[in-house]
Amino acid sequence: MTDRIAAFLKDRAYDGPRLVVDLERVRDRYLDFARVLPDTRVFYAVKANPSPEVLSLLAELGSCFDCASIPEIEMALAAGASPDRISFGNTIKKEIDIARAFAIGVRLFAFDSDAEIEKLSRSAPGARVFCRILCDGEGAEWPLSRKFGCEPDMAERLLERAHVLGLEAYGVSFHVGSQQTNPQMWDRALATVSGLFRRLAERGICLRMVNLGGGFAARYLKDIPTAESYGHAIFEALCTHFGNRLPETIIEPGRGMVGDAGVIEAEVVLISRKSDQDSVRWVYLDIGKFGGLAETMDEAIRYPIRTPRDGAPAEPAILAGPTCDSADVLYEKTPYPLPVSLEIGDRVLIEATGAYTTTYSAVAFNGFSPLKAYCI
Repeated sequence: MTDRIAAFLKDRAYDGPRLVVDLERVRDRYLDFARVLPDTRVFYAVKANPSPEVLSLLAELGSCFDCASIPEIEMALAAGASPDRISFGNTIKKEIDIARAFAIGVRLFAFDSDAEIEKLSRSAPGARVFCRILCDGEGAEWPLSRKFGCEPDMAERLLERAHVLGLEAYGVSFHVGSQQTNPQMWDRALATVSGLFRRLAERGICLRMVNLGGGFAARYLKDIPTAESYGHAIFEALCTHFGNRLPETIIEPGRGMVGDAGVIEAEVVLISRKSDQDSVRWVYLDIGKFGGLAETMDEAIRYPIRTPRDGAPAEPAILAGPTCDSADVLYEKTPYPLPVSLEIGDRVLIEATGAYTTTYSAVAFNGFSPLKAYCI
């Protein structure tokens, strides 16, 4: 937690769960990416945190934007981005939305299927398109396998089809999995991508761009690679597989851009046990899965949690949210160590929550308000 966030929370009365994002931390992360991958364009993943203040800051710094929908495209435009700095990176798009994006001026689109190529050829004629390939996401804490992407052999055929239909077969994308803590995973993917580039070049289709995706980690409970480690590993992999003819490259950081910049303040609502003999407490907060902590599903993301009683003796506790849905349990398989002296009404700080929290917050499940957000 930054000193600026601490001062903000101290000066404002608690009015329910709230996320506070330090924009200076976001600025630092953008500059880190620009420094370690100087020849790579940054396309911030808007879905991670679409706060207008975050988008405006990044637009001012020169960032491009990876958008998953027309509303996200409109947010990026409102923040100051021009259409040529926007990628419609979702491979699952309605044709009417493709046409709308094309009319706005967006010219870069993702795809991973025959049907999507047909839609693009009709509604975005001549656009630059890139095909997403499957990546197993090994080593990632939040894998993104199966739903997005296609097998490399299929990608080869689809890119050739795009070329025949008059689209510009521009490149290939992949995603090594969100919260990827092994920088070497880009090497495996780039080996596959370089093979696609070579085979298509033999047919007269010269791809130009590799979308390296996201995957850059935020710091939760474990140490993570430095920005320099990611940058060095990616550059080495590019040189290994493409030699002196390096392609254009882009990255799509989301979690790695804003995750460490945010802290959620929440309150303990109840502490209880399920039997007189139960040795494990249940600690209920006024925020849970439906209030923005959806990434605790399967306990994939374990957030750092600070309490006002840290340093006192601690015991494992089951941590849960306030709603009447039985799925609203954050950590049970591996209970979370919390001070024994923790009391109802204590405030807790859930760190590294700048990404994928407000956008996962339900509108009014059980009547609870969406997660409030402040950018400072």
